[in-house]
Amino acid sequence: MVFESVGAPLRAVELPTPDPGPGQLLLRVHACGVCRTDLHLVDGEVPVHNPPRVLGHQAVATSVKDGRRVGVPWLGWTDGTCPQCTAGRENLCEHARFTGADIDGGYAEYMVADERFCLPIPGDDPDEQVAPLLCAGLIGYRALRLAGEDALRVGFYGFGSAAHILTQVAVWQGREVYAFTRQGDGRTQAFARELGAVWAGSSEEPPPVPLDAAVIFAPVGPLVPLALRAVRAGGSVVCGGIFMTDIPAFPYEILWGERIVRSVANLTRADGHEFLALATKAGVRTHVTTYPLESANEALRDLREGEFSGSAVLIP
Repeated sequence: MVFESVGAPLRAVELPTPDPGPGQLLLRVHACGVCRTDLHLVDGEVPVHNPPRVLGHQAVATSVKDGRRVGVPWLGWTDGTCPQCTAGRENLCEHARFTGADIDGGYAEYMVADERFCLPIPGDDPDEQVAPLLCAGLIGYRALRLAGEDALRVGFYGFGSAAHILTQVAVWQGREVYAFTRQGDGRTQAFARELGAVWAGSSEEPPPVPLDAAVIFAPVGPLVPLALRAVRAGGSVVCGGIFMTDIPAFPYEILWGERIVRSVANLTRADGHEFLALATKAGVRTHVTTYPLESANEALRDLREGEFSGSAVLIP
């Protein structure tokens, strides 16, 4: 399924099986998660370089050469030599290439990927269950980790694919989860409680107790001051998305008290190895709605409109 221009639906195109270059693997795709980043790409909020481009950066695939099962995440290539890479921050590589934006991705039957950035998948969970872990899970985990190990009361603003995975991780770690949703979204609030959240309400409501940290997954800038009001002095607000609407002006008093606002950008391979092992250990189970590959536009529409709980996954 090919992206051709901003605002246009993806188009089903018959492409030749790609040829792997040096250091690349030819992969047969078995499942590919649908990510909110894909909506940002389609809407032009995050650029797609040199379209047409095959989207998709949560691919579970097997190597045509040797049958290994791997996950292909958003970070698809780094130079390894820029100041960010040499300082251990490959997620901020100055020349990074991203799967589904700079490199053809997993909304396809076959793809090629840099072998160095293909993550071995532990265990034998079904492909469609694993796919959402490769971005929603990975970026969510990086955000949760940056919230601090001492953050025992954590709020998740926007209870979609990432939050439903991270709730399971946080509960397994012994944290309390507070889920914030759109006003009146009783279905999603009930879903959050089923997964172990101790409280669920609308984003406009204050939580019943001050939070140690909040992670914002919804791309909505006005949530930042709301989250700042919800966290205690010394607490953190972590913005977990690749795109967010403008953050409105807010009074200094809700930042004062050594509160922190920070973003999360991309992922590292170390994040991938660590999180996939942890997800298996914690018994994370993703809730997925599957679509055939040719229904990618329908899946994106349903994601935009909040028509399902958990994650959407395309099956070639």
